[in-house]
Amino acid sequence: MIEVRPFSTLGGANHGWLDAKHHFSFADYHDPSRVHWGALRVWNDDRIAPHTGFAPHPHNDMEIITYVRTGAISHRDSLGNAGRTEAGDVQVMSAGTGIVHSERNEEDVETTLFQIWIIPDRRGETPGWGARPFPRGERAGRFVTLASGHAEDGDALPIRADARVLGATLKAGETATHRLGDRKAYLVATAGRIEVNGVAAEPRDGVAIAEVESIEVRALDDAEIVLVDVA
Repeated sequence: MIEVRPFSTLGGANHGWLDAKHHFSFADYHDPSRVHWGALRVWNDDRIAPHTGFAPHPHNDMEIITYVRTGAISHRDSLGNAGRTEAGDVQVMSAGTGIVHSERNEEDVETTLFQIWIIPDRRGETPGWGARPFPRGERAGRFVTLASGHAEDGDALPIRADARVLGATLKAGETATHRLGDRKAYLVATAGRIEVNGVAAEPRDGVAIAEVESIEVRALDDAEIVLVDVA
């Protein structure tokens, strides 16, 4: 089962400083057919104006992965963590028993990012935050694991969920594969038209996948893909 969810059908809200599109029910947007996909609860496609951002606010018991597409995002939290994550890089926040954080675009240009929330396997644990660069060149022609709840993915940022977040960059005509087995996947091309097992999707469309043994993504244009593999 491969279901393309066109970008034009996503929920969302434009707050002026923030133009957000929601792949799943979030805030004032509710679609009973799009509440979650396995343990994947939120996939927001955000555009944040320069020198604006999210004021300090709390989270608990959620794994929150931020994938920066363009620009950069600056993070501060109640644990004393602070960092700036640039385009192509990833940050992870395990909210655990509770954390307060802010995320701001301190740049002179718009920042665009995906914010992905995954329901953790374990609740009530110590909160934490981390970030690291993932050069796009190292993902050329293949999927690379960016964040993972599996110990064998040692170079990935750790999360507390039976899930993986992967990224790939493909030149037009290239393909990348990912074995899924009995799991689910959700993917979005940040740029470029793609085919997923022969099913066409436009940039920023959501592609929900289940009951498929493996995924082959073919780039029709130069493309950048983010994929979440969940139970």
